[in-house]
Amino acid sequence: MTTTSMPAAQAVDAFEHWRSFAPDLADRDVLFSEIIPGGAHWSWRLPRGTTLRLTAIEAGANLSVVLYSALEKLERYNMPDSLKAQHTAHYTRGHVLMSDMGRAMGSITADSLGWHDPLGLLLDNARMSEKYGERRYQEARNSMHRAGKEGLLIEIGKYGLAARDLIAPVNFFTKLVVDEEGRFVFDSAHCPAGAHVDLRLDMDVILALSSAPHPLDPAPDYAPKKVGVALWRSGVAAKDDFCRQFRPENARALHNSDMLYLA
Repeated sequence: MTTTSMPAAQAVDAFEHWRSFAPDLADRDVLFSEIIPGGAHWSWRLPRGTTLRLTAIEAGANLSVVLYSALEKLERYNMPDSLKAQHTAHYTRGHVLMSDMGRAMGSITADSLGWHDPLGLLLDNARMSEKYGERRYQEARNSMHRAGKEGLLIEIGKYGLAARDLIAPVNFFTKLVVDEEGRFVFDSAHCPAGAHVDLRLDMDVILALSSAPHPLDPAPDYAPKKVGVALWRSGVAAKDDFCRQFRPENARALHNSDMLYLA
């Protein structure tokens, strides 16, 4: 399990973070939890059969997530295949994040929002500087400006992955709609504080995330929001699992993951 460093004031018992943002997990055996500061980046190697609760601690959060197989890093989340197979342009409960090998990497088993963005990509340093100005570590320390793209590159680099391996993320908590002229429009009122989504891991994965702002967020100031994460052992998808029954393509993807772990 790999993480970035946090300010000392935020270094508390990892088993207790979840009580502040997900008290309903009290009846579960929480393995660990963290509070991700706004603009931070993080990563872990996580096992199949666990579920990750993502919670927007503050309204307007954005959490960009990428997934790679921990068994074979050449296999990774594939946005076009996942959307095409499920006939969708956004994610919610029932949807499966599929790999480029047709396997289920993660399944959305609970969702209080109903819409998460798979198409809006990442804020990079150039766009961030143009929009928000420069705020470097030398002057601002932990309040420096951080971009999602460069943050994720740092995280996946810890596992031997490079710029050519960076894939399109899922931007949890963010909603984009299309206007009459075919342009993406950012819904600034979409995510209230306390919104949450549960992502069950259907393979052993390397998961990296960034809480930097979404690239289409129209807010004039750099003000990324905190996000809570908590992990527990949920078990793998059962035969009557909601995500397995959501679409025939999902059932095949979960079956392909199950076959990988027969041994």
